[in-house]
Amino acid sequence: MEEKRIRYPIGVQTFDKIIDGGYLYIDKTGFVHDLATNYSYVFLSRPRRFGKSLLSSTFHSYFEGEKELFNGLKAGKLKKEWTTHPVFHFDMSTAKHMDEEKLLSELNLKLLEYERIYGKVAEETEVNQRFLGVVHRAVEQTSEKAVIIIDEYDAPLLDVMNDKERLTPMRQIMRNFYSPIKSLDPYLRFVFITGITKFAQLSIFSELNNLMNISMMPEYSAICGISKSELDNGMREPVQTLADRLGVSFEEARELLKDNYDGYHFSEESEDIYNPFSLMKALAAQRIGSYWFESGTPTFLFERLKQNPIDETTLDNMPLIPESDFDVSPEISDKALPMLYQTGYLTIKEYDRDLHLYTLGYPNKEVKIGFTQGLLAQYKNREMTGSGFVAQFFAAMYHHDIDKALNLMQSYLSGIPYDLENKSEKHFQTIIYLIFSLLGYYTQAEVKSAIGRADAVCWTKDRIYVFEFKVDGSAEGALRQIDEKGYMIPYRFEGPERHEAASIASTGSATERNPSTSSTTGRNASTSSVSEAGAVKEKVLVKVGVNISTQTRTIESWKIAEE
Repeated sequence: MEEKRIRYPIGVQTFDKIIDGGYLYIDKTGFVHDLATNYSYVFLSRPRRFGKSLLSSTFHSYFEGEKELFNGLKAGKLKKEWTTHPVFHFDMSTAKHMDEEKLLSELNLKLLEYERIYGKVAEETEVNQRFLGVVHRAVEQTSEKAVIIIDEYDAPLLDVMNDKERLTPMRQIMRNFYSPIKSLDPYLRFVFITGITKFAQLSIFSELNNLMNISMMPEYSAICGISKSELDNGMREPVQTLADRLGVSFEEARELLKDNYDGYHFSEESEDIYNPFSLMKALAAQRIGSYWFESGTPTFLFERLKQNPIDETTLDNMPLIPESDFDVSPEISDKALPMLYQTGYLTIKEYDRDLHLYTLGYPNKEVKIGFTQGLLAQYKNREMTGSGFVAQFFAAMYHHDIDKALNLMQSYLSGIPYDLENKSEKHFQTIIYLIFSLLGYYTQAEVKSAIGRADAVCWTKDRIYVFEFKVDGSAEGALRQIDEKGYMIPYRFEGPERHEAASIASTGSATERNPSTSSTTGRNASTSSVSEAGAVKEKVLVKVGVNISTQTRTIESWKIAEE
């Protein structure tokens, strides 16, 4: 008998299609019933491709009374009486990349869909008038209160978020369109609004002050995405299939999925949440890939980063951040941090209950590598992978040929356009940090010692490199500073646990944590790491002094010394 193949809902965002089509479905209908029972106006913010549209479609079917679709699901067991409500479902993702005229035309088409059902009055000419009127007629004709669902409410605004002149008229159009919702309260059973950015200070919803924002409520942290418990309880078979395909154990396959796609936290008490799009793609393709980034480029985010630069070397660990700094509207904040969190490039890592402060960081390997690629590309006028730089640089570092690696970096830096280069030590430090991070090595910048800070420390499979960069100085002077400031001291006496953790961080793979070390001669001091068998292995300490010239705008010279 032929084994039944699992159907993954890749690109399928309609609830009835998933259920009727026999696609794999993680039951979120309990959340739907809970919200529909306890609230009237709900707002949810989640990153793109996290299941907001599917959730909106589920609400649509729930309120249209499609009882048969919920047979065997949580909502089907909880809901006793099913009523058919008129549902007004507006998917605003179709209104991206538009000017004012096209946006009005798109809103017109969306209203026409419902006016064909419930009728139209000639005197209603403006979109707000028509919206108000068609809801009134729907309630009169059905004798049931209406439901309004607005999915991706902010889609028309994201592309112009960094252009104040274009943002103002576009925002006014959307504000006018949404304005009837408050006055419609006596006619409404439920309102559900989703988006990427937070609504609170966005003036398009200034009149609607009764929305319940569930975005950071712990009990709804798993309303979108896939939790660890949902993966373990409902997806063991596809994970085992992936394990068989990769030739690893079930536990190793799950660890690979966790390293690459898990790690999102949407509240201080959030479960670990997997990116559902990437997870489903990986299971369907039976390979680990960067699916989320391949599905779209966050151009508006990188534009914000250009206008309001951040310290890229701190993104993996941003401690002691008050909520007011990262959970605000990007319209009123010039900071890039709110958008980095709301768009899913950073997530909550820790929370200090006493001080009400958060630590933010990359959620997983897929996001860190993909976003680092995007950041590094901002320094180049061409794709860096086009020249084979990444592969060649990685090979040189892997084989301990630091001279070749720095020669490659020298060529790379020389290709940075003059107008992107600010001739500062920090500038070059950042680029080098991004390069090492992209390669998957465990890298830290501005690492403290007893009397100073090393510019960068990089852990490879069997070496620790301590870098010091000088601008218009000398490589010898950089090397001398490493010694004088004691930058190497912390790594001479580190125990094996530290390097086991570093090895895990550098590879992101349970099956590649401790590759065998290459033999090295002529060293006077070393530190250690732990092999898979538990044996202690030596880690070679290497100090690298680099001088960068502002005239040539690249590496002028370097000195390397093993301890």
